Amino acid sequence: MAVPDYQTLMLPLLRTVADTEKSVSEYTSELAEQFNLSEDDLQLTIPSGSQTLIRNRAQWAATYLAKAGLISRTRRGYILATEQGKKVLSSKIKKIDNQFLMSFDSFKDFKNINEQDNQQKSAPELNDSSTPEDLIAAAYKKYEKTTRDEIIDLILGLSPTFFEKLILDLFKAMGYGGKGKTTHMGKSGDGGIDGIIDEDPLGLEKIYLQAKRYAPENKIQIDQIRSFSGTLIEQGAQKGIFVTTSSFVSSAYDYVQKVPQRLILIDGAQLTKLMYQYDVGVRTVDTVKLKKVDIDYFEET
Repeated sequence: MAVPDYQTLMLPLLRTVADTEKSVSEYTSELAEQFNLSEDDLQLTIPSGSQTLIRNRAQWAATYLAKAGLISRTRRGYILATEQGKKVLSSKIKKIDNQFLMSFDSFKDFKNINEQDNQQKSAPELNDSSTPEDLIAAAYKKYEKTTRDEIIDLILGLSPTFFEKLILDLFKAMGYGGKGKTTHMGKSGDGGIDGIIDEDPLGLEKIYLQAKRYAPENKIQIDQIRSFSGTLIEQGAQKGIFVTTSSFVSSAYDYVQKVPQRLILIDGAQLTKLMYQYDVGVRTVDTVKLKKVDIDYFEET
């Protein structure tokens, strides 16, 4: 039979990981067996040829189930049904698709491709008059958002030390410390400073970093920003960057406008956007070339 679409794979996948965590290879193999896919089916790939079709669709099914909270990523590359997922299975449901997943608030948020993202314009609203370019732009935006959400999920499952080093890697990729060096402070007790970037070889210009790996609902409070500002004063520093996987209370942004130091606040949305832009923790898996007719070529002189 033909390779099922990703929505058809959702319910079988949830059943597959109901009691035992499975890796991508394991649940893809089990789904292929359940649907009696032929050897030819298993060899089918997505247009770029970088991944088999069944694996690609199985992973998208897993992504959508995770966004609805029906499965969780237990460790790198492994998934397991959540209590909510088991509850859905116990209801003897016959089909899981996007329409069903819309009953979960977290999935509604994920599907809302028109939401504001870091105060930037959203993708154009799609309808029957949408151009192919509109459709491509919307698909790309959704793909990027899915990847960025997964970055946050992975970071929250790792240690604070890893997160602190990740922040230094990001600023290196952005070009900071190019002529100097970056130093990970970790648990050195240096006033809560997690890293230092020397902007020149002699370390005359320094940027002090603080990184907080918080769950999205746990916002950074203004007292934490005041404390960071106080540490900068003690260090005689003029520049500081506070990074979090969550967000900041609105008063924190007002506060940094009043202090003498140059303070930059980077929340989870901006963090993942920068990681995506500067290829930190992500890699290119596919490239699509879009070609248009060269009108000039077809002009007769």
